[in-house]
Amino acid sequence: MTADTVSDYRIVGLPNARIVLASASRTRRRLLEDAGVPHIVKPSRVDEDEIKLSLRADGASGVALAEVLAEAKATYVSRKHPDAMVLGADQVLVCEGETFDKPVDREDALRQLQSLRGKRHDLISYAVIVRGGQRIWQAVDTARLQIRADAGDEFLNAYLDAAGGDAFNGPGAYRIESLGVQLFSRIDGSYYTILGLPMLALLDYLRTNGILMK
Repeated sequence: MTADTVSDYRIVGLPNARIVLASASRTRRRLLEDAGVPHIVKPSRVDEDEIKLSLRADGASGVALAEVLAEAKATYVSRKHPDAMVLGADQVLVCEGETFDKPVDREDALRQLQSLRGKRHDLISYAVIVRGGQRIWQAVDTARLQIRADAGDEFLNAYLDAAGGDAFNGPGAYRIESLGVQLFSRIDGSYYTILGLPMLALLDYLRTNGILMK
């Protein structure tokens, strides 16, 4: 799907109604498309690393990190699409007070998996809608997961070999919708939250505001 592709779903999506997704995430695009949400994609260009560095220096929580980043992405794109509902989203992993970003390479991915092994961690997904530069809606949801304590280094390396670049697309280095599910001993929370969107809250808001049929 190209950056300007509009979802073809019109059974539940009202004609000519759509939102702008301020994200380059293939997973979030697929979630919206599969749910029948008419949208176009306009990735944000905000400097996420700079924002994270500043927030962490101030001792921001994982929820605060996700919230600020989601709003920053939506606000950035809203400047070019002031009349549109612009959806920004972010996801932060928190384990024992430490926040995790997407792994930068295979070595970092292995380090993250080793750090999470045998521990419960929280995966926070925050979504914000901005119109005309102003936040008009937000929602957050948290899933709690635990990587198997018996997931040895040989297994983790085999998983990373099989997953390839997919392991670098989210914090924690796992893709739960595919091979990554084998990493876990326990999962509590919404599947959609784990993939990056508080979907049920978002769909409810879109129905209320005429993007989707009631």
